[in-house]
Amino acid sequence: FVASSPTLFPKEYVLEFQKCLDATEPLEWSVIKGVIEKEIGPVSKTFAYVDRKPLASASIAQVHAARLKTGEDVVIKVQKPRIDESLKADLGFIYVTSRVLEFLQPDWERTSLSAIAGDIRDSMLEELDFEKEATNLEEFGEFLTANGLKDQATAPSVYREFTTKKVLTMERLNGVSMLDSDAITKITGGDPESTIVTALNVWTTSVMTMPWFHADVHAGNLLVLDDGRVGFIDFGIVGRVGEKTFKAV
Repeated sequence: FVASSPTLFPKEYVLEFQKCLDATEPLEWSVIKGVIEKEIGPVSKTFAYVDRKPLASASIAQVHAARLKTGEDVVIKVQKPRIDESLKADLGFIYVTSRVLEFLQPDWERTSLSAIAGDIRDSMLEELDFEKEATNLEEFGEFLTANGLKDQATAPSVYREFTTKKVLTMERLNGVSMLDSDAITKITGGDPESTIVTALNVWTTSVMTMPWFHADVHAGNLLVLDDGRVGFIDFGIVGRVGEKTFKAV
């Protein structure tokens, strides 16, 4: 939230928190290679080339550029070893703590603190299953096609044969992060606001027409492609609005 809200927080805070989006401490290539080979077999059998230096490294996974033996440029999203154990422990602790606080301070029950902690736990644990994310990517692509939005936005296509619960192989989108205002200005011919409006319109349309929506749309998960389209990435966390709530809204 801080990383994506430069109008609300001091610049130095925003820049520091932006590092949490895609610039956490990366793991060594030997560790990542081990995960890939355990999940989909020898790297040399599938990939002609893999860049050992990660494109990005976040809390749950890191991403490496690669090229398939068949010639396509891809990115490999690899889950960090034992991150599932760490997350389950941390999120379980947060949930139990919230329940204890509600017990000690009954007035807090009205805030739904434990329910919120439970929702966060469920959605973050769901993010550990890259096969679910692959399905989300495919469904979002179908949504763009069905609504005539392919000229405005895109999402990476998935290579299912090289995807498991812990490794996700997908098309590489060539573009710049939504955080890079100078590069966006060049791509859009001096009108970066139009790109942000496009991203918001596409996202809002998805909320209105899809059974779920991308629930992690911060600047690190949006790319501006060389052709001016908006690229949506990282579909690990999605949200759903219940029918009763949606009717009320």
